[in-house]
Amino acid sequence: MRNHKVYLIGAGPGRADMITVRGLKILQQADVIIHDYLVDKAALEGLKPGAEIISSERYGKKACHGRSGQAQKKINDLMVKMAKAGRHVARLKNGDTSIFSRISEEIEALEKNKIEFEIVPGVTAASAASSFTGVPLTDRRYSSNVVFVTGHENPDKGIKIDWRRIAGMDTIALYMSSGDISDIAWKLIRSGRPETTAVLAVSNAGAVNQKTAIAALGSIADTVQKNAIKAPAIFIIGKTAGLEKRYNWLRKNRRILFTGLSGERFFLKGTYFHLPLIRIEPLEDYSGFDRYLKNIKMFDWIVFSSRFGVEYFFKRLKELGLDARILNNIKIAAIGNCTSERLLDFTISADLVPKKESSKGLIDEFRELDIKAKKIFLPRSDISDKGLEKEFEKLGAKVTSSFAYRNVMAEGLPDLDLNNFDEIMFTSPSGVRSFINRYGKAPLKVKIACIGDTTKKEALKWGLLG
Repeated sequence: MRNHKVYLIGAGPGRADMITVRGLKILQQADVIIHDYLVDKAALEGLKPGAEIISSERYGKKACHGRSGQAQKKINDLMVKMAKAGRHVARLKNGDTSIFSRISEEIEALEKNKIEFEIVPGVTAASAASSFTGVPLTDRRYSSNVVFVTGHENPDKGIKIDWRRIAGMDTIALYMSSGDISDIAWKLIRSGRPETTAVLAVSNAGAVNQKTAIAALGSIADTVQKNAIKAPAIFIIGKTAGLEKRYNWLRKNRRILFTGLSGERFFLKGTYFHLPLIRIEPLEDYSGFDRYLKNIKMFDWIVFSSRFGVEYFFKRLKELGLDARILNNIKIAAIGNCTSERLLDFTISADLVPKKESSKGLIDEFRELDIKAKKIFLPRSDISDKGLEKEFEKLGAKVTSSFAYRNVMAEGLPDLDLNNFDEIMFTSPSGVRSFINRYGKAPLKVKIACIGDTTKKEALKWGLLG
C-alpha cells in the first residue's frame, strides 16, 4: 500500500480559532489526528465523520514541554504506522510547529520511513502573549531584536544556555520557565540585566482563563507565586513589557463571557470570550423520532425552537432516504432568526418567525392564527421543558413533541477567575445550570445578561439575578 502524506500542523495556543485557515482545512480531510495535550479540543470539532482522534496524553506526553523522549518515540512510531496503513494523518502540535516542539524528531522519523510530509505553521505562544496583552515584542524605540529561549537546559545533550549573551538582547521571550523563573531571573541579573527590567508573565495566552502579572526582574519570582502564574506561561522581558499598562487593550475593554453555542460575533462593543457550557449530541436511539418523520404528512405545523432541532430533523430525514419535498403543504415556524436561517440551509423558508425571539413571542403570534385542532410537531432536546407544548395546547392545538437531540454539560471546563469578567451572558436554562454546577454563583460586581424569558427565569431560580 502506498504511503500517504503526513501534515505537521501548528494549532496555535490558547484557543481553537488560532489555527490557520490552511491548517483547519487539512484537519477536515484527515483520517487520523494525533494532537498535543494542550490543543483546545474545540479545534477537533467538525472533522470528517469517522476520523480517529488520538491525544499524545495516551502515550505519556502530557507535560507542557513534553520532556519524555520515550513518549515522543511512541508518537513518531504511531505517525509512521498510520501513514503506512494508508491513512491520511494530521499531527496537530500546540503553538507553532517549529518552536520548542521537537518537530525535528518527527521529521527524522518520517524521512527514515520515506513518508512524504508538509509543515503548516501556527501562532507561537510568545506572539499570542504579546498580542493578547498589547505588549509588542519589538518596538522602534526600545527593541530591535527578540530572542525565544527555553527555560529547560539539558547539558547532557549539549543544550546549555549562554545567559550572558541572552541578557544583552533587547527583548527576551521565555518559554517553559514558570517553575524555574527564580533561578533564571538570578542568572540574568548576574549576567548584567538590571533588576529593574520589566517582566510580563502571561499564563494560558489567548485562552478564556488567561492570567497576567507584571513586575521587575528582581521580584518576578515572588509575583508569579503570589498570582499563581502556572504553566503554560510566557515571560516577556525588556522595555516593551513596561508598555503593558498603556497598551493592554484586553484589560481596558469590557470583558464578556459568552456561554452559548452560537458562533462568535465580531465588531461588537467589548471583548467576548466564548465558553460554551453545554454541548449537543445525537440520541442513542432514533426509532421513536423516525416513526414521526415517516408519517410527517399527518401534521399541519412543524415548530422548530432551535437550530439544533433543524439540524437533527434533516439529518434523520436524510438517513431515512427522505428530503424537504416531504414537507409539502406543511407550515413551518421558527422561534428566531438563527433557527430560520438554519432552515434556509435546507431550502426551507419559515412561514412564521416571531418579531420577539422567544417562546412567548412565538405563542403571541400564533394567537393571531386559528390553530384549534391543528396538529403540531415539536422536535426538541431531551431536557427542554414542556412550557411551549402546554401553551399550544391552551390554543386548542394537538401537539406531538419528540426528542431530536441530547443537551449535556460540556466537559473539561477550565478553572476561571470570574472577577476578570465584567459580564456573563447566558442563552439557555441548561447553560445556567451548567454554570452553577461548575462555577457556583458569580461575583456581585459581574453583570448577568440573559437571552430569552426561560433563561432569565432559570437564572432567577438560582440566584444569579437580583
